[in-house]
Amino acid sequence: MTIKLYDIAHSRAGDKGNTLTLSLIPYKTEDYPLLRDQVTSEAVKQHLANIVAGDITRYELPNLPALQFVCQQALTGGVTTSLTMDTHGKSLSYALLEMSIESETD
Repeated sequence: MTIKLYDIAHSRAGDKGNTLTLSLIPYKTEDYPLLRDQVTSEAVKQHLANIVAGDITRYELPNLPALQFVCQQALTGGVTTSLTMDTHGKSLSYALLEMSIESETD
């Protein structure tokens, strides 16, 4: 069954210059392996292809549990130079949560 990430997780966004960080945190600890297995750097890069121009690096934080994605060239220059509506990239946490994955349960 296909589900959206917002069904099983929440996200936080942060920024530094033209770099965006997105954290993905499951509501339930038992969903962390599903996120770890399916929400790869490559999958996020494909999902955010029209937003993130640079590399995306994923960091696993199993003791929390959470995933963090560091997205390069994601904020059209950064807060002080960007003319976009969301210069900090806060709404991009919601863009990540729109990503679909395959659930292991029905």
